[in-house]
Amino acid sequence: MTPGENQAQQALATAAARNLATTTKSQPQMQNISSRWLLRMLPWIHTSGGTYRVNRRLSYALGDGRLSFTSQGTDIHVIPQELRELPLLRHFDDDDTLHALAQRFTQNHHQTGEAITQTGQPADRLILIAHGKVNKIGTGPYGDNTILATLADGDHYGDHTLTTTGDATWEHTIQAVTPTTTLTLTRQDFQQLLAINPTLATHLQNHQNTPRHPQNKHGEAAITITSGHTGEPHLPGTFVDYETTPREYELSVAQTILRIHTRIADLYNHPMNQTHQQLRLTIEALRERQEHELINNTDFGLL
Repeated sequence: MTPGENQAQQALATAAARNLATTTKSQPQMQNISSRWLLRMLPWIHTSGGTYRVNRRLSYALGDGRLSFTSQGTDIHVIPQELRELPLLRHFDDDDTLHALAQRFTQNHHQTGEAITQTGQPADRLILIAHGKVNKIGTGPYGDNTILATLADGDHYGDHTLTTTGDATWEHTIQAVTPTTTLTLTRQDFQQLLAINPTLATHLQNHQNTPRHPQNKHGEAAITITSGHTGEPHLPGTFVDYETTPREYELSVAQTILRIHTRIADLYNHPMNQTHQQLRLTIEALRERQEHELINNTDFGLL
């Protein structure tokens, strides 16, 4: 027999004492609540109808100018329809020709620091950056070599060389910053396809004959403005042109039906209001779904 095994209890135990104590309760918690930074940071616009129209200035540069690719193991291919992002092939609607053109690209791998093109060397191919990052190096404002731009996945360089007549040279050096994979189309392969495809030849002829509209660096129709007040400078006339077919989005609604029996709300409503807590957590879930849709919705999601 151990000491104290049969000794009488001399003080109230906590297990019994807690039955007389007032319980302090927290509000119902939910692990699904996140910080929702996207909803906090994005600007919100009140709409009076179910459709939101994005009005913009007229832009001559359609698309984002970046190409997309597919991969099978280590083989990478450009998506034929994505070739319309090239200025030469914009609005070209012959998918069969685009597919034939995509098959003529050659895949190349470049190590960090390798020069993909060299200033002054013959320029005879279009280069698509399928994966990696490269620097575009040229002459800076003070005559020295400097990095003019950085190109990455989906960018392209040298499309003008495909239709250049005579000997052309690279204006810039393209140097790999990371291990880079490129797809290249030589002028010879392009001209061979052009010779047997009258549809492509007609499109390029129309492209070359189309007058170039003045535009800013974003591809928007230019607004002609002059500055200065010395003498009597000529003041140009101008106007702001709008996009004639702007994008429209039908608003999406996150919704549900919350059911609360009045007998539950009447009998079990103290110290916390059952209706209030049910609404609070349901609204939290709706806000989470709202942010999920902003990111993942196939019609308007950011991804």
